[in-house]
Amino acid sequence: MYSFILAAFFLVYIFFNQTHRRRSHKSSLKLPPGPRPYPIIGNLLEVGTNPLLSLTTLSKTYGPIMSVKLGTTTAIVITSTEAAREVLNKNDLAFSGRTYPDSVRALDHHLTSIAWVPVSPHWRALRKACNTNIFSTQRLNSTQLLRHKKVGDLIEFVEECSRNGDVLDLGQAAFTTMLNSLSNTFFSLDFADYGSGKSLEYKELLEGMVHEAGIPNVVDAFPILSVLDPLGVRKRTLRYYEKFLGLLDEIMEERLRFNALKKTSSMMKPSREYNDVLDSFIELFQDESSELERSDVLHLFLNLFIAGTDTSSSTLEWAMAELMHNPEKMAKARAELEQVLGKNAKIEEHQVSNFPYLQAVFKETLRLHPPAPFLLPHKANEDVEICGFLVPQDSQILVNVWAMGRDPAIWDNPNVFTPERFLHNEIDYRGAGRDFRFIPFGAGRRTCPGLPLASRALTFILASLLYHFDWKLPNGLHPKDMDMSQNYGITLHKIQPLRAIPVKV
Repeated sequence: MYSFILAAFFLVYIFFNQTHRRRSHKSSLKLPPGPRPYPIIGNLLEVGTNPLLSLTTLSKTYGPIMSVKLGTTTAIVITSTEAAREVLNKNDLAFSGRTYPDSVRALDHHLTSIAWVPVSPHWRALRKACNTNIFSTQRLNSTQLLRHKKVGDLIEFVEECSRNGDVLDLGQAAFTTMLNSLSNTFFSLDFADYGSGKSLEYKELLEGMVHEAGIPNVVDAFPILSVLDPLGVRKRTLRYYEKFLGLLDEIMEERLRFNALKKTSSMMKPSREYNDVLDSFIELFQDESSELERSDVLHLFLNLFIAGTDTSSSTLEWAMAELMHNPEKMAKARAELEQVLGKNAKIEEHQVSNFPYLQAVFKETLRLHPPAPFLLPHKANEDVEICGFLVPQDSQILVNVWAMGRDPAIWDNPNVFTPERFLHNEIDYRGAGRDFRFIPFGAGRRTCPGLPLASRALTFILASLLYHFDWKLPNGLHPKDMDMSQNYGITLHKIQPLRAIPVKV
C-alpha cells in the first residue's frame, strides 16, 4: 500500500516537474525577430496598405519566421517550408484556430462559417456534411454530367463570340460557368446567363464580400473599435450578406414548400424530382439528431459560393493570361490535347488526368497566383515552440504561400511561368505530410474542403477552352505587352481583366 502511494507521488512529481520545465523552457524563448514596433500602432506603418508585398520584403530582412505587431495583435509570418510544416503538420491542432477580419462578424457569420469557426464539434459537423454531400468521389462522379452541360454552355457562348468576332472577358465568362455549375449542383437551377447583367451583379456581390474581408481595417488592428466600425467595412459586408443570404433563403423556402406539398398530396404528381445537394442538406438539418441548423446550411452555401466562384474564376483567368503571355506554352498545351484526343473529340472531366502538361499549367498558375496568398489566418491556441522561437497563444499565423512560391531558394527562376518544373516529379498541391514547397490550398485539417472539385472542374474548363479555340489579343496587342499586374488583398485578382478574341479551330 505504501509503495503504491510513493509510486503515485513520484509520478505526480515527474509530471509537474516536466510541465514546469516545459513552461520554463517556453518562457525563456524569444519571439521570432521582426521590425521594432512603435508604441500603440506597432508595425502598421511598415506593413502599410499592401501587406503581401511589405511582409514579403520584411521577411527578407528578418528571416522566414518573423513577428510583427499589428496594433494590439501579434502576427507571426511564415515564409519557409520547414516552418510551414511545423505549423500545418507537426503542430496542426495547436494552430487550428482562426483569427478573422471584423467584416465577417456581420450577421454572426464568424460563428457558423466553416471557414472561420474554430475546430469543434460544430466545425466537424460542417466539414463532414461537405465531404459527404458535395466533395466525396462518389458525389463528384454523380454530378459530373451536370458540369459537362455547364461547360457545354460556355463553349456555345464562346463559339457565338468567335462567329461575331467579339472580344470576350474571360474572367467574367469563367465566373458565370462556375456560378451556374454550383447553383445547378446545389439547387438545380441557373443563376445567370452569359453576358447578362445578372451575372455581373452576382460577381460584384461575391467579390465585394471578399474585398471587404481583405482590405486594411483599423478594427482588425484595434478590436476595441469594433462597436464603432469607423470605416464602415462591417456595414457594407452586412448589406452583401443580407442580399445573398436572402436569395438562398428564398430558394430553400420554396423547396421546403415543394417537399411539404409533395408529401401531403398523394394525388399530386410532382413536375420534377430534385434529389440535389439542397435536398440532402434539408434532410440533414431536419433530422433531430443533427448538430446543424437551417442557418448553418445557409452560411455554408454562402462560403461555398464565395470560394467556388471568386477564387476559381480568378485562377482560371490567371491560367489563360499566363498562357497568352507565353504563346509557346499555350501551343504546347494545345498540342498535348490534340495528340491525346485527336480531332473533333468530346472532352470529359475524367480525362484530365491524361493531360500531364495541362496539369502542370494548372499547378504553375497556383504557384505564381495562389487563390489566398496568406491562406486564411491561423491562430495559436496555446504557446508553441517553432524552430526555436516562441509563438504566443492567440497570435495570428500568416503562412505566406505567395512568397514561398517565388522563393529562389526553393524554385529555379521563380518569377518565370514554367509548367515544365512540375513534370516528372511528385510535387502536388495537397501538401499533407509530404511536400510543403507547394501548398496553395493549405495543409492539415484546415485544408480547403473544395480542393477535389476545384482541381477537377478548373482543369476541365481550361482543357475545353484550349482544345476548341485558338486565342488572340485584341487591338493588335502583343503578348509581351500584356498587363499582368495584380491586386494584393485576401485573394489575388488581375487588375486589368483578361480580354481576348476566340478563334474556332
